[in-house]
Amino acid sequence: MTDAAEYVPPKVWTWNKENGGRFANINRPVAGPTHDKTLPVGKHPMQLYSLATPNGVKVTVMLEELLALGHAGAEYDAWLINIGQGDQFGSDFVAINPNSKIPALMDRSGPEPIRVFESGAILIHLAEKFGAFLPTEPGPRAECLSWLFWQMGSAPYLGGGFGHFYAYAPTKIEYAIDRFAMEVKRQLDVLERRLAETPYLAGDAYTIADMAVWPWYGGLAKGLLYDAGEFLAVHEYKRVNAWADKIAERPAVQRGRRVNRVFGEAADQVPERHDASDLDPKPAAS
Repeated sequence: MTDAAEYVPPKVWTWNKENGGRFANINRPVAGPTHDKTLPVGKHPMQLYSLATPNGVKVTVMLEELLALGHAGAEYDAWLINIGQGDQFGSDFVAINPNSKIPALMDRSGPEPIRVFESGAILIHLAEKFGAFLPTEPGPRAECLSWLFWQMGSAPYLGGGFGHFYAYAPTKIEYAIDRFAMEVKRQLDVLERRLAETPYLAGDAYTIADMAVWPWYGGLAKGLLYDAGEFLAVHEYKRVNAWADKIAERPAVQRGRRVNRVFGEAADQVPERHDASDLDPKPAAS
């Protein structure tokens, strides 16, 4: 057996559509819409266009937590954006998020609609709008935002890095998997050390920092991402696992993670949410 020839980058990179991989049909090196598509608008103040990936779950959990606190203005319609089918490249969606990524929110509660894209920005927008889950004192607020932005900067290593090369790449590349596995374990250690100091990431209170981190690192801890828990020995991070379990027990989290879900157990799938009753338990099959 001979080693494969070493790859030598060309002087100028060009797009090779035959690169393969699970997402080859939707990946491209240019922005902008690929087709005209009008997005639906429902009756509620918040119009969410999303999918139940970790980034999408952050926002549906936040909305469900706000509703659980009694904030009626957080009522929302959650419309499915199927990224595997390229819905994120429709003209109306790109008008909300020029980066063509879920989630995207239209806040229609005021005289003029407000678009908000990027999951962290949506969490901050909602937290400030409703005065919840984001401390107002300068020190605690800074701590919360620091952990929120830690997640925004760290998740690409877990998702686009480790997750891609471990689970989705058409060929397994030892160097790439080793590189990103090492970084993911370092990030888990960051969380483990922080959770030895405080019950939640920003301190004593549950905040948008936890809502942002839980779908990614909590999901990894509980075996919900990439089926990689054993490979990464995630069970060794005892405090991360305890924190993940504690958040998973919250009713609003259980509801939020089901919204815009079109994969997994059938009972957990709620492709669209337009009323609280959409999240009622499904009747058992007769």
